[in-house]
Amino acid sequence: MNNMPKEKIGIVAVSRDCFPMTLSENRRKAVVKAYQEKYGEIYECPVCVENEIHMRKALADIKDAGCNALVVYLGNFGPESSETLLVKEFDGPSMVVAAAEETGDNLIQGRGDAYCGVLNASYNLKLRNLKAYIPEYPVGTAKECADMIHEFEPIARAVIGLNNLKIISFGPRPQDFLACNAPIKQLYNIGVEIEENSELDLFEAFNNHAGDERIPGIVAEMEQELGAGNKKPEILAKLAQYEITLLDWVEGHKGSRDFVAIAGKCWPAFQTQFGFVPCYVNSRLTQRGIPVSCEVDIYGALSEFIGTVVSQDTVTLLDINNSVPADMYESEIKGKYDYTLKDTFMGFHCGNTASGKLSFCEMKYQLIMARSLPEEVTQGTLEGDIVPGDITFYRLQSTSDAKIRAYIAHGEVLPVATRSFGGIGVFAIPEMGRFYRHVLIEKNYPHHGAVAFGHFGKTLYEVFKYIGVPVNEINFNQPKGMMYPTENPFA
Repeated sequence: MNNMPKEKIGIVAVSRDCFPMTLSENRRKAVVKAYQEKYGEIYECPVCVENEIHMRKALADIKDAGCNALVVYLGNFGPESSETLLVKEFDGPSMVVAAAEETGDNLIQGRGDAYCGVLNASYNLKLRNLKAYIPEYPVGTAKECADMIHEFEPIARAVIGLNNLKIISFGPRPQDFLACNAPIKQLYNIGVEIEENSELDLFEAFNNHAGDERIPGIVAEMEQELGAGNKKPEILAKLAQYEITLLDWVEGHKGSRDFVAIAGKCWPAFQTQFGFVPCYVNSRLTQRGIPVSCEVDIYGALSEFIGTVVSQDTVTLLDINNSVPADMYESEIKGKYDYTLKDTFMGFHCGNTASGKLSFCEMKYQLIMARSLPEEVTQGTLEGDIVPGDITFYRLQSTSDAKIRAYIAHGEVLPVATRSFGGIGVFAIPEMGRFYRHVLIEKNYPHHGAVAFGHFGKTLYEVFKYIGVPVNEINFNQPKGMMYPTENPFA
């Protein structure tokens, strides 16, 4: 995958001046040793911070080392001002973690009181309006702290990525399709840039790529990827031309930003003017680490990017689409999997899910569009059943009044044939019926949800917290017995 941030973590030990500095230094060395043995490289700053002069020296050192993520390690109680100023002046995501006491035989000269120090550190961070990731239980042995730092890695990557992301969009939402429309202010609040373009600009760029010498090479790639599923070979040259158009646009327009996601147009005039639908190309770019959402879903593209960075894998964007028929549930799910009918639904999109996330795939035409348009202009979808396995369904969204909220739900794609069309799967999420009513409907989420392949809720939750989503606005599928605020207790 390209278009993905990489983190280089530096660890800086801090020490209260009334505690032995060697205590923090030796404990830092033990954490670094444990991390390197289990996870690989981490930069160890040789400066132990006891005051503001040390803080500036440490800051210069980790910057010179190329670190873009910081671990502030309390080997003892720690200096409240200096350690929080380090977070303030460091340009990147930060984490605070602390040392547990090692042995009951050394609780006089060897006691560090970092358990207490984290309280003061968190208090001072709040006083200065600073953000730092603090693990669920941030005090541990060297090995436990190494594990906590490893959990910080994808959080740091996501924050670095968002601070260097530009979303490129083409066209407004289609008529009578306001569901994915949302104010862009929250993008700026979390550090994301956006470039909004007309689809006419894109059409001009596409036409300017006619006859591009790279087209045959891209067509050959597509033929190899599709294999026997290449049911519309006549459309590949146009799709290749469109793919090159998007890639060149990205390179020419990302400007000062390192990473890009795209919110693209796909109807109603796209098919008749371009002569195809862009689904397959969207899937190919998403598989390469450049997420492309359909229907100009800007926050969908943002969500996809976050999931790609966190999972280091391809994601997809699906409609929370249709219920599973009762007869299908009875014959293929009930008694085989521990889900009720209301726990299940079908996730679908026309054909934007990457081939690597489909059990089988075929290049086809878009059936829904072809009901009112000539079939030949609706070609370009990649259809097949989505691979079974664990998934995380999630979305980061701005409300219509420019507030930020999110949802996260763990579930799975069941190994059940969909017997339908498009890129589609039978999804199961525990207590989905209640989640659907009291989160998705009650909180006015659009019907698009991002899908990461695996369970990444813990990391996504911390990413959303870090970038400023209020914790009461990070929703999840609450288990039975845990009521939603809007749930009728007498129902």
